[in-house]
Formats: sequence, C-alpha cells, structure tokens
Amino acid sequence: MLEMRDACERCDRPLGPDAVAFICSYECTFCEACATEALTGICPNCGGELVHRPRRSAVAATEARH
Repeated sequence: MLEMRDACERCDRPLGPDAVAFICSYECTFCEACATEALTGICPNCGGELVHRPRRSAVAATEARH
C-alpha cells in the first residue's frame, strides 16, 4: 500500500489525505508549491520524476490506520 505521508519533506506543510501532493517512485512526498516551483518536478533525493499523489477520502485514510 502507498504510504500517505502527512507533511511536505521540504517545507513541512501539512498534507491531509485529500491534499494535492507530489511523490517520486520512492514515495518522497512534497506539496504542490515545492514540487512544481522549487524542485521543478524532480525529486531532490533520488533525481526521479515527481508525479501527482493519488488522493484518498478521509474515511479510507481513517480505515487504513486501523
């Protein structure tokens, strides 16, 4: 299962289950502003492409924790 990290790894902005976020293939997670503006779509950790992270509903996110 995809790990839904709850904060941007660059600026620590909170990222809830329905937030727009970007991930690389290693699941490094960034907010939209960091991913598109500061990092220009490239993961600073692995050099991979940052793509939109799928969204989960709040109910699904709660159920996944149990």
